[in-house]
Amino acid sequence: MKKYLLPLLAVVMCLAGCRAVRQKKADKDTTQFRYEIECGGNAIQGTYLVKVWTYSKTASVAENQCRKNAIHGVIFKGYGGGQGCVSQRPMANQPGIENQYKDYFDQFFANGGEFQKYASIMEGTTEIVKVGREYKVGVVVSVRKDDLRKALEAAGILKKLNSGF
Repeated sequence: MKKYLLPLLAVVMCLAGCRAVRQKKADKDTTQFRYEIECGGNAIQGTYLVKVWTYSKTASVAENQCRKNAIHGVIFKGYGGGQGCVSQRPMANQPGIENQYKDYFDQFFANGGEFQKYASIMEGTTEIVKVGREYKVGVVVSVRKDDLRKALEAAGILKKLNSGF
């Protein structure tokens, strides 16, 4: 019995270690925020629909990172219009704000972080394209921009819209 348990335990530990390494690599890719963002269609008031293209060596990892990239894009990049969409400027339009509040954003974008409250993947919108040795995964994400803005204002990162210039 023991001679079967030991190899089984070794296999289970190896699989757990491989998954941890894959997640660590995905987290490193995410801190670089390699993605493209574009309008994903018209949304209800208080939300944006954005299509986010995320790059990763593993398609499933890229799909998981799309929500994080969508929120990052709405806050720091904005996106262009076209196809019936209006372009949107980034919420944080002050240069260097991401570095100024680095501790806050590291925690905000951590796995299981607060960013998850503000983004939902639209079912059936995933596109996967193999580009060289990696995958480019596109997903339409609904971003609750009004709630996101309120949270960033409450944290003191963004000025309130009615505060004047």
